[in-house]
Amino acid sequence: MATNIHPYLTQPDLVVLENLFRDVKGGIRGQPGLPAEKPPPEVIERHADDQPLDQDHDKEAVDLLKGLNDPESPAFQPTVFATWDDADIPEFLNYYLIRPYARAAKGVVRHPTDVVFLTHIMLYMTVNLGSAIFLFYHFTYLHGVVHAVYTLWCAGSFTLMLHNHIHNNGVLAKNWKWLDFSFPYILEPLMGHTWDSYYYHHVKHHHVEGNGPDDLSSTIRYQRDDLLNFLHYVGRFLLLVWADLPLYFLRKNKPNLAIRTFISEIGSYVFLYSMWRLNAKPATFVFLIPFVQLRLGLMIGNWGQHALVDEIEPDSDFRSSITLVDVPSNRFCFNDGYHTAHHLNPRRHWREQPVHFLQSKEAYRTGRALVFHNIDYLMMTVKLLQKDYMYLASCLVPIGDQIGMSQVEIADMLSTKTRKFTERDIQKKFKGQGIPHEVKK
Repeated sequence: MATNIHPYLTQPDLVVLENLFRDVKGGIRGQPGLPAEKPPPEVIERHADDQPLDQDHDKEAVDLLKGLNDPESPAFQPTVFATWDDADIPEFLNYYLIRPYARAAKGVVRHPTDVVFLTHIMLYMTVNLGSAIFLFYHFTYLHGVVHAVYTLWCAGSFTLMLHNHIHNNGVLAKNWKWLDFSFPYILEPLMGHTWDSYYYHHVKHHHVEGNGPDDLSSTIRYQRDDLLNFLHYVGRFLLLVWADLPLYFLRKNKPNLAIRTFISEIGSYVFLYSMWRLNAKPATFVFLIPFVQLRLGLMIGNWGQHALVDEIEPDSDFRSSITLVDVPSNRFCFNDGYHTAHHLNPRRHWREQPVHFLQSKEAYRTGRALVFHNIDYLMMTVKLLQKDYMYLASCLVPIGDQIGMSQVEIADMLSTKTRKFTERDIQKKFKGQGIPHEVKK
């Protein structure tokens, strides 16, 4: 395992990673006893906030992270920018510009930590929207290419801001409800999204099914280190999601959601086509290219998030998703790397994810969860398709019984997590699939 720490990590990620490396160095595997002798990890996680921490370095780390999130603490730091931290900005700019802006912005955002959301909304509503309007007024190919590339750069941050928005019914204060409601409808087509589809697919479908057999974005029926399987996965989503998602809601006896999803998706396609008919060249760079980029990115990312699925207990949140302590997922995408934590509680505030992780380490150890660093979801997908398990093993941060395993042993272990599940496997190992769930041993 490489123990180098990327210097551009967020402060919470630095705290988390240094804490985990202390566990590895000290051989701290958690509470004694075999996993089968302990409560299920979901039970441990549910009560983690009420349990005292045994290790001094755990207490120190959790206290520091809580201080960063507590507006009443001297250590409190709102997130103002994704790219820069407070320490990266010259003091005179902080004093005369950034801190006054942050104080004013706290009255606009819902949580005092979330100044960054207002920063991003203003950025997209001026630069991205302004650039798009100008392209329709005066198109050049150079501007079109720059616009599409810049939109791709912004897509991750916007999507994960939208992710927070759809899980918590907004990100701004109540008296700014008009802006909270309207900005997604203005910006979604510019960033490659179709209106409301992300909400219906992610909140009303993906989190309900949790990468299980009925999840349209589930990876379990695919060999997850095979390129042809991956292309089939991406191609089906690109070409058929407009029909698959409404049909899913009909199968689940939710006709209202089926109708709303269908109208939303088809209405978005009609809008894209209308913009293309109005002026094809700018519409291609403003709407169509971002649409394809975003949908490819969503599926490549989801594959990386849910490619490593435990062959014994694939329906456990601890064993069907992963945790990344990395730069892009956590700095630019609001702690999206803590994906297991997010599936455990989709409404947990993004700044609380590192705190939760450290408080719940025993649950992650018992659940034999997988934690990585120095790799993001896109590269996770690339390395899986290359079958480069040794590289993935070098990025694993061992916890619990994984501590002490060799790199080869870790690589062999990871290779068992990408095997395709047969329909018989699914019937046997997923609850509610017709055969009683096998007793966990």
